[in-house]
Amino acid sequence: MTDDRPRGEAYVQALMEQDRRPVPASLRAAAFDDPGHVAVPPTRYTSRAYHDLEVERLWKRVWQMACREEDIPAVGDHVVYDIADLSLIVVRSGPGRIQAFHNSCLHRGTQLRAASGHADEFRCPFHGFTWHLDGTLARIPCAWDFPEIEPSTFCLPEARVGTWGGFVFVNVDPGSPSLEEYLEILPAHFASWPLEDRWKSAHAVRIVPCNWKVAMEAFIESYHTVAVHPQLLRTTGDTLTEYDIWPGSSHVSRMITPVGMPSEHVERAVTDEEILGLMFLTKDGPQPTEGASARSVIADRIRSGIEAEAGREVPMSDTEAVDAVEYFVFPNFMPWPSYQTPLVYRFRPNGNDPDSAVVDVMLLQPVPASGRPPAMRPRLLEPGETWADVPELGFLGRILNQDSSTFGRIQRGLKASVRPALTLAHYQEARIRHFHTTLQSYVGS
Repeated sequence: MTDDRPRGEAYVQALMEQDRRPVPASLRAAAFDDPGHVAVPPTRYTSRAYHDLEVERLWKRVWQMACREEDIPAVGDHVVYDIADLSLIVVRSGPGRIQAFHNSCLHRGTQLRAASGHADEFRCPFHGFTWHLDGTLARIPCAWDFPEIEPSTFCLPEARVGTWGGFVFVNVDPGSPSLEEYLEILPAHFASWPLEDRWKSAHAVRIVPCNWKVAMEAFIESYHTVAVHPQLLRTTGDTLTEYDIWPGSSHVSRMITPVGMPSEHVERAVTDEEILGLMFLTKDGPQPTEGASARSVIADRIRSGIEAEAGREVPMSDTEAVDAVEYFVFPNFMPWPSYQTPLVYRFRPNGNDPDSAVVDVMLLQPVPASGRPPAMRPRLLEPGETWADVPELGFLGRILNQDSSTFGRIQRGLKASVRPALTLAHYQEARIRHFHTTLQSYVGS
């Protein structure tokens, strides 16, 4: 009997069958609905005209992750969420209530809030028009001079707000589907990993010299590992990554990269002892007992470390502990349920510049038994700073630096290209083809 599944899926699913603990059903729900060929011209990453189309047809229609609920814990706490020329004030306007208002005064258009923070009301710095936290009008200087204004209806225009997994999402299109519908299979898949029960232990923001899609696409395939992360080849099964695209799901995809075994690119035998030494950066690290694999030793080490930090049991299979499991929600949000790399990525255009992007990197750790710590505030990296300058990111900072080192060269190369379209791998870059198929359904080709 032949196995017709993609080789990555067959390999990863076989690993799960050997797992010493129950693996969540969502991880066993593998699928590869081939998106087929899609022509992706280089100008899609470099053209200001295409960027403008994205603003009108994409960013003004899709649900976007604006912040974590824990970023605005108290009434009056707010986050200013900017993308291109869109600007929203996402505010906790009352106990248990979050709203999002367009960040523009109804008098002469002045930006109401220039930065995230806390406010008791929203007062325009130009003429003093003021609104309550719920968007209703508070007062107007010389109100007698505005006879056409009806105070009860002169409210700040709202965007739609939805929450999932402790995240706050916004959408400026009043006719868009609900957040629940937009997220498709994601809520069901994350039932085993309630991200609302985690806390944000790191949040770094960096401006990078490339289109937002260039940055985003670097993180939805493992094919680049051999060239960009050669130090990982002895411990990561990059070419054996499972890529999941589910029928009927245009917004969500996934990849699972197995860890604790060597890449097929390594042309010699790699022992379990060597893998353990590399994973724990010491020759004196834990050694496998008789009959135990490097993966099981690594899983036990990670599991015990996470539970020690949390001060409680955190149930997880070896797959959840060790492997890199990453979901993608169109167009720019990537939550990881895995525990060794509990990452969240977000990618946005930097204003209206198609040649630069804003990248957010967060870590979500299990909430300790002692209670939820305050969420780490976003740290915007200064020019010259790198991900490795953020101590909260740990070893991930160096890996992220390797990824970022290619961004400017990719953008410059796309501008120099004379080919009509990119060349994309059938399986290992299938999520990129899936992304562009959905992108075209919004923006056009």
